[in-house]
Amino acid sequence: MDAGKSVRGEVLVSGVGGGGILTAGLLLAGAAAELYRNVSCFPSYDISKRGGRIECTIIFSDDEIASPLLDRAACVVVAEPTRLNEFQDRIRTGGTLFIESSGLKTDIERKDIRVIKVPAIKTSIELSGSGQGAVLVLLGALIGRSKIIDVEAVRREIQKSFGAKEKILKSNLDAFNKGLEITEGE
Repeated sequence: MDAGKSVRGEVLVSGVGGGGILTAGLLLAGAAAELYRNVSCFPSYDISKRGGRIECTIIFSDDEIASPLLDRAACVVVAEPTRLNEFQDRIRTGGTLFIESSGLKTDIERKDIRVIKVPAIKTSIELSGSGQGAVLVLLGALIGRSKIIDVEAVRREIQKSFGAKEKILKSNLDAFNKGLEITEGE
């Protein structure tokens, strides 16, 4: 990093249900905490029962973070395609949208952003027989394409978070690694 140059990462992860989105946010924030002086991880839930909307805003920087909230982020991950219309306007010009491609029926209207369609649910089912790892596939795609955080820092955070549960750890690492592969060469 150049002297005097500020580096700041901003990611907004959204979906429904809660657990996977929060897990992705916490993993990203934990990895960022290894590398940056200041990290903010701010989840926001609908006030409904399980299955409601959730988003998690992660900001990391060596400079102070004035607010944990963002109107627009550099990277937005949409794990539930039905939320696309709501989140298209929350991406900064020149930013990147990572979106679950399964069930995506709406056209992406913006031409000033990069769009990465990720078959996360399909990939997770192929790997483990379950769609539960889809958000880890999306996290891998985000890290692989954007290079916003060091890959090994995220792997260490996954190890730390799931190390006591060997089968879950392997499944989550497989999903994350497959997400990294999906975006290779793009």
